[in-house]
Amino acid sequence: MQRTISKTLESFALLLLSVAFVLLCAVSGSGRVSETRVDRSLASLREWQNQPETKSESETQDDPEVKRVLDKMAAAGVAGPTTVADVRKAYLFYPKLSGSPEHVFRIEDRQISGPAGNIPVRVYTPSSTNGLPILVFFHGGGFVAGSLDSHDTPLRSVSNRCECIVVSVAYRLAPENKYPAAPEDAYAATSWVGEHGADIGGDPHRIAVGGDGAGGNLAAVVTLMARARRTPFLIFQLLVYPMLDASTMRPTWWTESGTPTVSRDSKNDILRMYLRAYTSLTDPFVAPLRAENLRELPPALIITYKNDAPMRVESEEYVSRLTQDGVVAKLSLYPMMIHGFFLMAGDLDGAKKCIDEMASALRNAFKGV
Repeated sequence: MQRTISKTLESFALLLLSVAFVLLCAVSGSGRVSETRVDRSLASLREWQNQPETKSESETQDDPEVKRVLDKMAAAGVAGPTTVADVRKAYLFYPKLSGSPEHVFRIEDRQISGPAGNIPVRVYTPSSTNGLPILVFFHGGGFVAGSLDSHDTPLRSVSNRCECIVVSVAYRLAPENKYPAAPEDAYAATSWVGEHGADIGGDPHRIAVGGDGAGGNLAAVVTLMARARRTPFLIFQLLVYPMLDASTMRPTWWTESGTPTVSRDSKNDILRMYLRAYTSLTDPFVAPLRAENLRELPPALIITYKNDAPMRVESEEYVSRLTQDGVVAKLSLYPMMIHGFFLMAGDLDGAKKCIDEMASALRNAFKGV
């Protein structure tokens, strides 16, 4: 009974938030998953799922590596971005923290067909071997920033360590292109890979999707789209500190929000830029956590960090719901990191561990198919 009341109150709060969002925007003017294939991959994924969560040396706010990164961000004027221009400036700076780019056997920039013109993609191929598995990756940046270049260095590492082709997707950004431009581009690129994977030396039967931040949202949304549209077949979803809910009504957003790179206010500001006035905050293609059910989705690894309570709670709930709906899912919590750490392997050991964990999870998923 209490749970029913709680859900009713939350739904009512979301309705009020949606109405407020519409008014604010008006004022501002701004394939169905194959059960057989899943069964074939479960053996390796079950073992991977039960591995202990990632740990780091420090659990405190005084982590010296993180402090040095925050100091660098402050000196560059990219700490606590609050406008689209601020976020874009930050994503031009983050590659300076990514370390030295690894050599990759072949890197090719291509243009593929999308719903509103060509979509730029960058294809990383780690070897001359044909039939490699493929990761389709969507960069983070709050739906308003990020590019093929901002994520170039870490994706080189993922491709080499996993021995998979990585297709990095430059989807359309807000506010110039509002929802549903980004998810439709993301889905179109994934579908293209399903149809043309062999043309780039890959195996179209071994496709995973992944992304960080807003890109993690898009990866989760693509799995829902692929389920609804019954194509393409996806074997894994890899989400790094993803945005899974458009609501900021959870208590943690009011009491524990305000991390150096993401806050309640900044999330609301980004959503104003991303969503149209009439968009429902409970649309599952906006907020995957609001999907009616998560059955028959691909197995998942969600990587996030403990000291960002609001977004961590979203990830915890998503993993719980996936598991309840029979999907193999694992949550990996990093004790002391900041939003964007996937891009900071040149300065943060936790980022290096993140890349290694991503590659290991992908190898496990790909080897079972």
